Amino acid sequence: MVKARTSAAELVESGHVRINGAREKSPGHAIKIGDVLTVALDRTVRVLKVTAFNERRGDADSARVLYEELSEGRPNSQRN
Repeated sequence: MVKARTSAAELVESGHVRINGAREKSPGHAIKIGDVLTVALDRTVRVLKVTAFNERRGDADSARVLYEELSEGRPNSQRN
C-alpha cells in the first residue's frame, strides 16, 4: 500500500490504521493471521484480512498473496 516502512509507520502514528476495528498508534504493534486491517489512504479506505506471513521481506507481488482484500478501494465520497 505504501513503498517504504517509514511511510507505513507514519500512517499508523497519524491514526490512519485500525486493527480489528481499534485505532492503532504504535507502528510496532504485532498483527496475526486473521486480523483485519483498515487503512485510510488519500481518498480511499482499504480493508484487508491477513492470511499469511513471509519469512523475509519481499516485493509488492509477493505481499499481495499474504492478505485478502475485503474492500473495493473506492473513494470515501462514493461509500454509503
